[in-house]
Amino acid sequence: MGKFIQEFKEFAVKGNMIDMAVGVIVGGAFGKIVTSLVNDIIMPPIGVLLGGMNFKDLSLTLKSAADAVTNDAGEVIKEATEAVTWNYGAFVQECIDFLIVAFVVFLMVKAINSLKRKKVEEPAAPAPAPEPSKEEVLLTEIRDLLKEKK
Repeated sequence: MGKFIQEFKEFAVKGNMIDMAVGVIVGGAFGKIVTSLVNDIIMPPIGVLLGGMNFKDLSLTLKSAADAVTNDAGEVIKEATEAVTWNYGAFVQECIDFLIVAFVVFLMVKAINSLKRKKVEEPAAPAPAPEPSKEEVLLTEIRDLLKEKK
């Protein structure tokens, strides 16, 4: 059991895991900002242009509501039912939210990529030549001595 806990601790504190957690938290907050942007800033003027309608209120009634049916004694024979609606306006709203989020993420990735391209990468210094081994040094000395004797 101790090994399992140790492995979990190593997994949980890895840099990638923490980066992912931060990304999820920031992404959630970013989603709220975009939802507010769409609902509070973008959609009201569009609704005014379309005659004062709110996209979230757009729906199609598939089955009308029914009132409760009672007999002469006041006993309920049939319960009241709510209307069955197809709320396509909420779907349209979510699609607009998605398009705006996708566009903003695209702009952010594009900006990050352009910053990466502008960043001048310095070429790596060439690795120094490896030192000759003792045998090579000894053989070089022998060669030089033989050249001198000729």
